Amino acid sequence: MVFRKLPGVSASGMGLRLSQKFMFLLFLSGLVTLCFGALFFLPDSVRLKRIFLSKTEIQPVTVGSGSENDVREHLKRPKDQGMTSAKGEAGIKLKTQEDLNLSRSKTESASEKVTSSNHGANSDTFSYKKFRRCLFKPPLGRDNGRPVDPQTNERREKVKEMMKFAWDNYKRYAWGKNELRPLTRNGHIGNMFGGLRGASIVDSLDTLYIMGLMDEYNDAKEWVKTSLDLNSNGEASLFEVNIRYVGGLLSAYYLTGEELFKNKAVELGEKLLPAFNTPTGIPRGVINLGSGTSWSWGWASAGSSILAEFGTLHLEFVHLTELSSNPVYTEKVMNIRKLLNKIEKPHGLYPNFLSPVSGNWVQHHVSIGGLGDSFYEYLIKSYLMSDKTDDDAKKMYYTALEAIEANLVQKSPGGLTYMAEWRGGILDHKMGHLACFSGGMIGIGADDGAPEKRQHYLDLAAEITHTCHESYTRSATKLGPEAFRFDSGAEATATRLSDRYYILRPEVIESYMYMWRLTHDPKYREWGWEAVEALEQHCRVESGFSGIRDVYTTSVSHDNMQQSFFLSETLKYLYLLFSDDDLLSLEDWVFNTEAHPLPIIRNSCLQDDATQEKTSSE
Repeated sequence: MVFRKLPGVSASGMGLRLSQKFMFLLFLSGLVTLCFGALFFLPDSVRLKRIFLSKTEIQPVTVGSGSENDVREHLKRPKDQGMTSAKGEAGIKLKTQEDLNLSRSKTESASEKVTSSNHGANSDTFSYKKFRRCLFKPPLGRDNGRPVDPQTNERREKVKEMMKFAWDNYKRYAWGKNELRPLTRNGHIGNMFGGLRGASIVDSLDTLYIMGLMDEYNDAKEWVKTSLDLNSNGEASLFEVNIRYVGGLLSAYYLTGEELFKNKAVELGEKLLPAFNTPTGIPRGVINLGSGTSWSWGWASAGSSILAEFGTLHLEFVHLTELSSNPVYTEKVMNIRKLLNKIEKPHGLYPNFLSPVSGNWVQHHVSIGGLGDSFYEYLIKSYLMSDKTDDDAKKMYYTALEAIEANLVQKSPGGLTYMAEWRGGILDHKMGHLACFSGGMIGIGADDGAPEKRQHYLDLAAEITHTCHESYTRSATKLGPEAFRFDSGAEATATRLSDRYYILRPEVIESYMYMWRLTHDPKYREWGWEAVEALEQHCRVESGFSGIRDVYTTSVSHDNMQQSFFLSETLKYLYLLFSDDDLLSLEDWVFNTEAHPLPIIRNSCLQDDATQEKTSSE
């Protein structure tokens, strides 16, 4: 309501003199100041604040590889430096172990103080200190995962040097852009992330931290603090933003306790929620983070959503609920589960295309590689991350694995086990590099299926990992092609020119890392070292690392792209492969599909801890 001055009435005629009005207003303003001072500074004013302030003002957070597989396949960018030993890189100044421990302890101590002060008044809010007490082992292990064996440690230091080299060149030539173009020494933005920038920075936070590259980590943290703008407009992949940005920020928070990362993760998570506004609740693949409008990829069949996109949200969204105390994130991904459990699955298989409008499959193409892969990965990892309480995820995973074994797992004439693709009952004897993650996936799930099948699953995991290693050894560069076939006399080799490239992908090395931790068979470390030597010889250029266009020729042609997942996944998995098992122990952590570590949620421990605190306070 607007009060207007009445015509013909003077100010003095309103009943109060000017001086009296002034004294009245002075008294009133003093009273208001006193009330709000009490509201904000008295010890027991939290409940009053909730009455007068919105939730976003009370709390420091707000609520609210198409896929990595196929978008990367559709957005791919189709000299050599000799191998330099770790000793030969002695000119790079690295902190001593004591300095690293001191630097990390200062970071963690400061973050614990902030966390404690922020959360002390509200028992429903996530407590970082309680979370750390519920871990079985320190995240970085007893000695930062340093192996006793000198050769293994030297190899680990070499991987660390590769990370520093890749990072330094990104910082020098592409800082703030999404990825580095090492040949032309400039940055690449791309169209997978809408208006978001700094994909390589967010993807690298946890890798830099666990490697002890603290100066580089602090530079990355400062950029996130000052320059990561989430208010962007553009066509962003729901999947890629979730696994790289949300996953990267979540893991950085859980490792360091820095509230900055938690706040950014939850703020970004809120911006992804409108993608779920469909008749079925199945999210569309593309979202404008500014307007909230969403749509399906133009290349997706009949406006469908992609299995590996909407099926690769569960880990991050459960943690968003954990940190924000807002159940909406978990509700969204559990609704996806409910729909998938209701609809009929051909031969027990999950096709790659689903209509977000009707909730029906659009076509019967099944793949454990591009379009499908990480859906299966997130089923077993959801079970593990729940501290083995998510029985629905467990049932879905093992039922799907049985269908995959019955319909897709094949043995070549030469004795190689591989995963074929299924097109409405017709097998396509092709296996993609992306499908090579499945060796590690089947391995980590071996202990939790039927006891009599444990060794069977370990054997299957080892056979698939061996096949993927063969795809590397059968090329001139000792790096694997994007896809390889098992027909027309071919075995584990690419027969099409369009499948011969390598874009610094991590999936084969990922399986090496898991199989090493599960079996400690030394061949997996040897295979990993072969990959390091090949990367150094064929992908390392003067100003970074680049993918190559043809793995079958040593006269390599580079694609001029240092992918952010090379920093987040490939180098991290190599570093873990050459580290002791207590560095990011699998007893405490699961890795999202971008290799960002997320902790196992031990609600029983957190509840017991809260009960003990309450008892001691009484």
